Amino acid sequence: MKHIVALQAVVTATSFDREPTAAELDAIEREMPLIAAELELLDAQITTLDRTPSPLDVRRIRRARRRVLTARRSLTNTATGSPEVA
Repeated sequence: MKHIVALQAVVTATSFDREPTAAELDAIEREMPLIAAELELLDAQITTLDRTPSPLDVRRIRRARRRVLTARRSLTNTATGSPEVA
């Protein structure tokens, strides 16, 4: 019986086997307001999964959607170099 084995060890690390680079960490830091806004929207939507949304729930979801849109606009404006509009 002939065994098939690798003759050389892997020289480079696989993509899941390394730490994030400084550039990747900076990108995550820039996107954190958007991530937080999306989590808030998700939380508001999850609370209404098992019941009919009350007017307060509807208002909470609407506000969370506006925060997501604002965060996306802000992130897009800073990525393109446009001045941020408040």
